Amino acid sequence: MQTHFSLAQLADPDTREADKILRACVHCGFCTATCPTYVLLGDELDGPRGRIYLMKDMLENSRPASAQVAKHIDRCLSCLSCMTTCPSGVHYMHLVDQARHRIETTFKRPLAERWLRGFLALVLPRPWLFRPALVAAWLTRPLAKVLPGRLGTLAALAPKRLPSPSTVDRPQVFPAEGARRKRVALLTGCAQQVVAPQINEATVRLLTRHGCEVVVARGAGCCGGLTHHMGRDSLSFAKANIDAWTREVAAGGLDAIAINTSGCGVTIKDYGYMLRSDGAYAKKAAQVSALAKDVSELMTELGLDAPTVRRRRCSPRPASPWSSRRKRISAAAPPAPTTCCSRKSPGSCATARWRISRARILRSSPPAMSAASPRSPRAPTCPWCIRSSCSIGRPADKCQRRWRGT
Repeated sequence: MQTHFSLAQLADPDTREADKILRACVHCGFCTATCPTYVLLGDELDGPRGRIYLMKDMLENSRPASAQVAKHIDRCLSCLSCMTTCPSGVHYMHLVDQARHRIETTFKRPLAERWLRGFLALVLPRPWLFRPALVAAWLTRPLAKVLPGRLGTLAALAPKRLPSPSTVDRPQVFPAEGARRKRVALLTGCAQQVVAPQINEATVRLLTRHGCEVVVARGAGCCGGLTHHMGRDSLSFAKANIDAWTREVAAGGLDAIAINTSGCGVTIKDYGYMLRSDGAYAKKAAQVSALAKDVSELMTELGLDAPTVRRRRCSPRPASPWSSRRKRISAAAPPAPTTCCSRKSPGSCATARWRISRARILRSSPPAMSAASPRSPRAPTCPWCIRSSCSIGRPADKCQRRWRGT
């Protein structure tokens, strides 16, 4: 693509980078087939190629962003599927991030939209604010249909249940099981640890089982991707993470920084580019970007072991007292096993012991029939159901329950 930047414009490093990206585009249109907004809306301006033309016009002419540019750039999901398809290697991510920053600084949005974006940028990166915000949103769920515009959408998206905070997200060190193979730092994130803390818990279990010592560094938090994609300042989050992980590198060394959120991984791997002009953080940011790895990349290096099945021991609780029949049979049965022999989950151990005891009685030799009961002189006591006759109405001497295994 031909560009027309002036020499004065090219003196700016961001403009030089944008010129380099724009010149790599060959207008082939392969990216439109993989862009979800273009496939859904069918508008050329809602595809990567159309957005590139809008950004080129805005940057070349050094003009403020218009409402049309803001609308089509805001619709971009930053999924980066266009980058995986582009045969020319156009780095669309750096270009659209630069355009978003220009829109944020030169375009005045409506007041309600400015308040909403400011609220999201303040609350979402901070778990101690995000959790009470979700509780407040849950209280407004019944009003979701009457709330105006995006407020109703946000209220409808509030989760019905909020999991409890996980102890995994606190600064600490999880030792490796067995010999230590790697020492890795885990990014616990911001919104994820509030909405789905079980992801971090599972990541710690997986890594420690494969010989990794997992470090949750003090001072590390949000990666800054949310505010970065809104065109706002995200370098404060990036610098806080870099400082936290650099301290761990100096203290005990780090083999990798494990990330279990794809969006956070893309942002952290881009720290080196984001801080390339910062003399104090450029080198440290490049080091952190080189250490950042998705958990799937890390497991590819370690090799995934077969999962081990761990059986819990049954608790020695007595049989339930509500049934006199169960009490009698449990008393006549051999002692309950100390290990769970049932294929059911450990939570049904009491039921498993009852079935095991009953099966042993049925497999044993039948006891002698007792004398006739006063209530039923025609039939002796049934040894299997402990009553004068079977539940199906047959005399005890013709009871077939033993052979049916019930």
